Amino acid sequence: QVQLVESGGGLVQAGGSLRLSCAASGSIVSIAAMGWYRQAPGLQREMLASITSGGSTNYAASVEGRFTISRDNAKNTVYLQMDSLKPEDTAVYYCNAEIRISPFRRSSAYWGQGTQVTVSS
Repeated sequence: QVQLVESGGGLVQAGGSLRLSCAASGSIVSIAAMGWYRQAPGLQREMLASITSGGSTNYAASVEGRFTISRDNAKNTVYLQMDSLKPEDTAVYYCNAEIRISPFRRSSAYWGQGTQVTVSS
């Protein structure tokens, strides 16, 4: 059984910062890409940032330059540093990871439970 547990969400004023964490635990053989998504009410889930096991990153245009993704492979943890937050960043934030639980099986996508981020104007 694999779990992704997110933390670090909350309420912040516009222009402020938050740091999200997502730790993977369980029977993990390896983790490939990890990423962060968000979903605001009435909207589709949006990919924000991703990072490979080697550290290559990719960002959505809406957050590039304001958000930074990083990971600690030894801790199976991915982070999202969010700076210069705007009210339109308000959403539920989810982490995602491509995890292999057996050397004889392909990796599968796992999701965290989500953490609320609210940015007040």
